[in-house]
Amino acid sequence: MDREQEELQFLGFFGIFKESFKIILTWRKIFSQITLALILPLSFIFLAHMQISQMIFFNILDSEDALDFTQSGTPKHDKLSDNISAEWTAFWLFKFAYFTFLLIFSLLSTSAVVYTIACIYTVKPITFKKIMSVVPKVWKRLMVTFIWSFLVVVLYNIIAAVVFLTLWTQVVFHVNAVGFRIAVLVALIIIYSVGMLYITIVWHLASVVSVLEDFYGIKAMIKSKNLIKGQMGVTVAVFIVVGVCFVGIQLLYEIFVVLHKPLGVRIGVGIVCFFLLCKVMLFDLVIQTVLYFVCKSYHHENINKSSLSDHLEVYLGEYVALKSKDVQMEQLQV
Repeated sequence: MDREQEELQFLGFFGIFKESFKIILTWRKIFSQITLALILPLSFIFLAHMQISQMIFFNILDSEDALDFTQSGTPKHDKLSDNISAEWTAFWLFKFAYFTFLLIFSLLSTSAVVYTIACIYTVKPITFKKIMSVVPKVWKRLMVTFIWSFLVVVLYNIIAAVVFLTLWTQVVFHVNAVGFRIAVLVALIIIYSVGMLYITIVWHLASVVSVLEDFYGIKAMIKSKNLIKGQMGVTVAVFIVVGVCFVGIQLLYEIFVVLHKPLGVRIGVGIVCFFLLCKVMLFDLVIQTVLYFVCKSYHHENINKSSLSDHLEVYLGEYVALKSKDVQMEQLQV
């Protein structure tokens, strides 16, 4: 990031993408190492989860179909019933293991990329060994932010479900016009999706805040919410583009790999999806960090590079957060 921070606010939609690509290409060696160590396993976990979950679930459906045509009280019925219980147990245990490893590698990857870009921004010499020694300590702060973000998502979904059921049963259900029901359903889906997108954006930028500032948890989310004010249009557009890439890769993998296409097609498409997912995940982490700096610049909050550099060197046995009063950002008078 060789730009002055005051210039970052003028990057715009295409400028943010260009700056992110430039950072990755300029420092491709260090980002390749991060990808191999953290993002590659993360991508593998994500894709393998789709394949294995589908396989277990289809086995459960087959067993349940066989159970429906088996006389109850017979040994075969009892055996099928036990098998279904065991398969459901395996399914949920696998889900638990998947989300655990996904969370760990996601937080470590975020820590590594954000810390690396902070070092690049402050023109600090950085090595992969140094990054790997730092991220296990930084990710603890990200865990607190993740927990708060998860709680917000759960609360949002509960409220959305209550509002939907209340509106549907009390109003829509009593209207016989099919077109009206469809229009209401589409409107509710759009409103829900907009809300989830907003929470996702706040969540992602809060992760960067948790690494670079002395805020984490709900305070990081509040800070993130304030940062995106005035930059909402660009931020939403960027996240939509990245999200479309994720969904596209997922659909491609689902159609050509999970749904039992010819073996050659499955292997070829699987490799392509794996490669693309690694690239998109890395780019997503870089771009959300660039967005953070853009939002800081837009609000005229200057980063003291010297102080930031000093604090990136301080560890005292564990990660020390950057102090907002003297390190992270100082408000510029315009």
